[in-house]
Amino acid sequence: MILLLLGTGMEAAAQNKAKGLELNTICIDPGHGGHDAGCISRDGTKTMEKNIVLGIGLKLRDLLKEGYPGMKVVMTRSDDRFIQLGERAAIANRNNSGLFVSIHVNSVDPKNNRNWKSVTGFSVHCLGQSRTGSDLFTSNMNLVKRENSVILLEDDYTTTYQGFNPNDPESYIIFNLMQNSNLSQSLDFAEKVASKMDAEGPVAKNRGISQDPFLVLWKTTMPAVLIECGFITNSSDLEGMRSEAGQKKIAKAIYDAISDFKRNYDHSMTGSKTQARETEKTAPAAEKEAAPEAAEEAVPAGKVFYGVQVVASGHKMSPSDKFFKGYTPVEVAGRKYYKYILGASEDLGKAKENSKKIKAAFPGSFLVKVENGTTELVK
Repeated sequence: MILLLLGTGMEAAAQNKAKGLELNTICIDPGHGGHDAGCISRDGTKTMEKNIVLGIGLKLRDLLKEGYPGMKVVMTRSDDRFIQLGERAAIANRNNSGLFVSIHVNSVDPKNNRNWKSVTGFSVHCLGQSRTGSDLFTSNMNLVKRENSVILLEDDYTTTYQGFNPNDPESYIIFNLMQNSNLSQSLDFAEKVASKMDAEGPVAKNRGISQDPFLVLWKTTMPAVLIECGFITNSSDLEGMRSEAGQKKIAKAIYDAISDFKRNYDHSMTGSKTQARETEKTAPAAEKEAAPEAAEEAVPAGKVFYGVQVVASGHKMSPSDKFFKGYTPVEVAGRKYYKYILGASEDLGKAKENSKKIKAAFPGSFLVKVENGTTELVK
């Protein structure tokens, strides 16, 4: 199950990194559509989530095309049609998108909250595990289950998603087995979205940023966020989201967040490339020759070894990437993605000893055996 979900479109992300230094392709994902209405308002209008988010998505597309004529803007849907959950991420991956923005609307089930009419606010979500032990966890998991349950509307979903059941808590254990290599950039963009919507959007309350196990985010291979623009069950939020003026404000807030993110992204990528060139020019010959060896632990080629897998990524990562927190990784290249192993050793006992500290720094990582370019979980 894990390999199937993570493998889709991984080559696309690697190609995207190689194409250029700028953020030049963005995928906008208006949630739901077709026979999947999403949330429906409880007033006389019976306003549907699918229509609200499509309106916002199209307005955001137009703003991006006007503001960045050279940018490629991909829509998972631009009309009222049903797109499978996995296909939404696949569209972004196939188009080598550098950013994925999924737009949704929240709601409250009156059966679960007698004050459902008063619950208000927007929120921004990145991939991760919902934090346990709080009312927020319960609220977020209800949201996650509702958004992930879209797969139940798909034909043969049990085969497509390898038995994943959005209503079964045990199904979410699989999210503990992966680290998201794009998390820092996703969180950075999420903060920008929340800030802009707080200042410019029609929905007043900012419910903050959280990490949650949304399937549509997990299958993407680039920085990605899911935005809940407000509560369709709240009259004030609803009015702000379904009006033309309100949708324009939300689209403009997201556009401004993208502009800030792109500015920082382009600058950092160009700066990193320039720095690398300068280092190449000035580094002594001996240092240049030694650099490749420093990229990996001292594990002889072709040997069986053990270590802690901390990430599987669709793009090739630098050994000096801040994600690795100072550790030097061993890269195991697969057909569709790269796995990165820390604390590598031919001795299982030594690897287990190394794993104690590594797992504390990388929650959700796990011990593996590596043989002939394949990894196997060590129980």
